[in-house]
Amino acid sequence: MRWNLELFFTALGFFTRIPVPRWVPYSPERLNHAARWFPAVGWVVGCVAAASLWLAAQVWPLPVAVLISMAISIRLTGCFHEDGLADAADGLGGGWEKAQVLAIMKDSRLGTYGAVALGLALAGKFALLCALGADKAALALLVAHPFSRLCSGTLIRLMDYVREDAQAKAKPLAVRMSNGEWLLSLTFGAAPLILLAPRPALAALCAGGLITLWWARVLHRRLGGYTGDCLGATQQLTELACYLAWTAAWTSI
Repeated sequence: MRWNLELFFTALGFFTRIPVPRWVPYSPERLNHAARWFPAVGWVVGCVAAASLWLAAQVWPLPVAVLISMAISIRLTGCFHEDGLADAADGLGGGWEKAQVLAIMKDSRLGTYGAVALGLALAGKFALLCALGADKAALALLVAHPFSRLCSGTLIRLMDYVREDAQAKAKPLAVRMSNGEWLLSLTFGAAPLILLAPRPALAALCAGGLITLWWARVLHRRLGGYTGDCLGATQQLTELACYLAWTAAWTSI
């Protein structure tokens, strides 16, 4: 029990700016095993984002509430996943050979591909959450954050980490995950889906699953595996896919 609690705080400290207790030890090995709690961190981020949106919507118009929620969640995570999306877009968009792609991803400067991808992702989240309405948008945040992190962690289980440079700018949470660890991740990542009716839940599973498989295929073809930036991009892409699926599922009822 103590071991898993330490691993959860390790993941929480790695993926958010929330202070963790001083008694939590750190080591690369613990960080590797903390991947099982990736979706549980999504619970924390999702709850904060959902509560911020719902409370702000009681005072301001929905677009303002969505912006406030997005700003708070981005501050909470330190733009960790957004940075991964931008770097992955720069690398895959501007590079041809594997070594070139990895070198561009490592560069801290933001390029055109990254800026466009980040802008579209943020605009997409804003538009889709506004389209859902306050109550459904808050519910969407509660579900999408853990589920998208499950999709991201699934790449760790299925693929190889390809960056050999130990000084990589965006180190992954883990470079391997056992079946038992992935099943725990699956439990925490998929559990919030029970908050949804069958149709939206199925829509999220299909959208997130298809985007994860497509992205994994792209990464396998271009890189032969994943990097830390690719995991952040997976989270962002599958989160957006969930919002798209729910907008279609809920508005068509």
